Amino acid sequence: MTSPLSFTPAASIGTTLYRQLRADIIQARLRPGQALSEAEVARRYDVSRQPVREAFIRLEDAGLVRVMPHRGTFVQKISQQAVTETRFVREALEIAIVRALAADPAPLPELRALVEQQKDVHQQDNASFLVLDEAFHAGLARAAGHSFAWTVIETTKAQMDRVRYLSFGDATPFSVLIAQHTAILDAAEAGDPDAAEAAMRVHLTEILKTLPRIRESHTDLFEPATEVVNDTGTG
Repeated sequence: MTSPLSFTPAASIGTTLYRQLRADIIQARLRPGQALSEAEVARRYDVSRQPVREAFIRLEDAGLVRVMPHRGTFVQKISQQAVTETRFVREALEIAIVRALAADPAPLPELRALVEQQKDVHQQDNASFLVLDEAFHAGLARAAGHSFAWTVIETTKAQMDRVRYLSFGDATPFSVLIAQHTAILDAAEAGDPDAAEAAMRVHLTEILKTLPRIRESHTDLFEPATEVVNDTGTG
């Protein structure tokens, strides 16, 4: 039986539960098509049904589950279209972030420390690397004074995170991502907005290279290949 949720006073039970279920879906512990029962989730995490309903609504908004009246709540498959659309929006925002950083260059020791921590993560420990990767990108936004931009990104990128998690290690070695993070920092600290933009663009188009391979390896996790994808990563 899963242990009761541990949460900080700053986060509601519903928010904490949402984050836990979101992580379970992104890391494929909850599989597409799997039914989620309010009663079972409430019992598993030792909470009432109200925070479970709250978490389910947020998961549906994130495109991770589908709530079907009188039938139940089910984990959604990965939408390739949603992945590429989110990547497009994320690229626009994060390029603006790193250009702002480079326009007012300063040392970024906390972000350097995060990159060093990434180097210590075991190649198969995707969950730990994902946490550090998130911290790095959130740290860029915070250092640029644009934390709200990261909040916008964070609320829309769940489908993209599912593919990123699957790509870590095999399709995209950690060493490649670490080198890309380093290039972004080097350009920002050097005060070169064009180089910072180019480095971020390379980093965020990495998923377009790996997406076909991930889809082929995990066909059961994806929606049928009937979607029209229009994201070349060049705009």
